[in-house]
Amino acid sequence: MTKNRVVVTGLGVISPLGLDTKSTWSALLAGQSGVGTIQSFDASDFETQIAAEVKGFDPLNYIDRKEARHTDRFAQLAIAAAQEAARTAGLKIDPACAGDVAVVIGSGVGGILTLSEQFDVLRDKGPKRVNPFLVPMMLADMASGQVSIAFGAKGPNFAAVSACSSGSDSIGEAYHLLQQGRAQVALCGGAEAPVCPIAIAGFNACGALSRRNQEPTKASRPFDAQRDGFVVGEGAAILVLEDLQHAVNRGAQPLAELVGYGAAADAYHVTQPPPSGEGGARAMKAALASAGLQPKDIDYINAHGTSTPLNDKCETQAIKSVFGEDALQVPISSTKSMTGHLLGAAGAVEAAICVMAILDGAIPPTINLETPDPECDLDYTPWTSRRGTVRTALSNSLGFGGHNSTLVFRRFER
Repeated sequence: MTKNRVVVTGLGVISPLGLDTKSTWSALLAGQSGVGTIQSFDASDFETQIAAEVKGFDPLNYIDRKEARHTDRFAQLAIAAAQEAARTAGLKIDPACAGDVAVVIGSGVGGILTLSEQFDVLRDKGPKRVNPFLVPMMLADMASGQVSIAFGAKGPNFAAVSACSSGSDSIGEAYHLLQQGRAQVALCGGAEAPVCPIAIAGFNACGALSRRNQEPTKASRPFDAQRDGFVVGEGAAILVLEDLQHAVNRGAQPLAELVGYGAAADAYHVTQPPPSGEGGARAMKAALASAGLQPKDIDYINAHGTSTPLNDKCETQAIKSVFGEDALQVPISSTKSMTGHLLGAAGAVEAAICVMAILDGAIPPTINLETPDPECDLDYTPWTSRRGTVRTALSNSLGFGGHNSTLVFRRFER
C-alpha cells in the first residue's frame, strides 16, 4: 500500500531554556543550562533540590483565567506550545475539515501537580473540599484533549503514555495516522510538569536523580564518568505534521520530513535497560528500515542521554550495535545536559531540536562532559555546538517499563 509522505510544517516549544522555539534553540547552541534550585516549592529537606523549571510562564498569556484554574500546568504548557506550532505553520482549522485534524500529545505523569496538591486538600480540609476538576486535570490525556478543544480539532485524539518515550511515541503514532490517510494534519508531541514534592521524593527513593545541589548547572552530565542521575525538567513541544499534499495545497512550507519511526520493548526490567541496550537498538533499526535508510545516512543523533550511570553506557552500546564502525563518525549529543529530563515531553522537545538542526545546519552540544567514561567513547559533541550540513537526524527515547522509540527526520526535498 502506498503511504503518504509526512512533513513538519510547524514547531512550538516551551522549555527550561525559553518560552518559544527560537529562544530555546539559541540557548542550546550557546550551551546554556536551564537547571537551577527548585523555585516552585521548598525543597530544602529533599536529597535533590534542583530541577529544570520553565521560567516566566504565565498561562494567562495563552488562556483565560477561568480555564487556567481548571487546567493542570502540563496541559497549559501544551496549549502554549500548540499555539506557537499552529502559528508557525500558518494553520487555521476550518470547521468543515476539523475531522481531518488529529491531536496526539503524550505525557508520562500527566497532572501529577494537581493530584499532589489535592491529596493535601483531602488530608487537611476533608473530601468535600477536593477540587471537582481534579479528575479531568490529572488525566494524562488531558493535554491532548484540551488542545483539541482549543483548536476545534475533531480527528483522532489520544495520548501515548510510555514514560519517557511518550512524546516520541505520540509523534510516531500521529505519523502513522497521516501515512495511512486517517488524518491530514496532526498536532502532536508531549507535555510534562512534574516538579512537585511527590515526584522529586519518588525519583529520589529509586535513586534516579542527581544530588549535585551545589552545582545545579553542572548536575546533568550525560556520558560523563562522574554522572550521578538525571535532573527533572518541565515543558512541552508540539509539532504540526501534515500529509505532504495537504501542505502543498494550502501553500505551507515544510520544515523537514518525518521519514521513520520504530518502537520496541526491552521486556527486561521496570527501570533498568538491558546491558546491551538491545531494545533501543531494535527501535533504531526499525526506524531506519521504515525510512529506507542505512546507518551511514544519519548525520546527527539526539541521544536519550539521561545522565544516569546505566542509561548512557547502554545507549552507547545500542548505537554501536546498530551503526558499527559508523558509530565513531556520527555526531551525537544529549540536549538533556541543558534542558534536564522532561520525562514524557523529552522526546517531543528533542524531535523539535532535530528539525532545527536540519534547518539551521547546526548540532547542539553535550555540556558538562568533563571526564570521559571509557564505556561511553563516541563523539558526543562536548561543550561546543558545531556547524555543518544535517540532512538526516535520528532521535532516541527510552522509558521506564522498557519502552524504546526512535524517530528519523530528513531535510525536505520534493
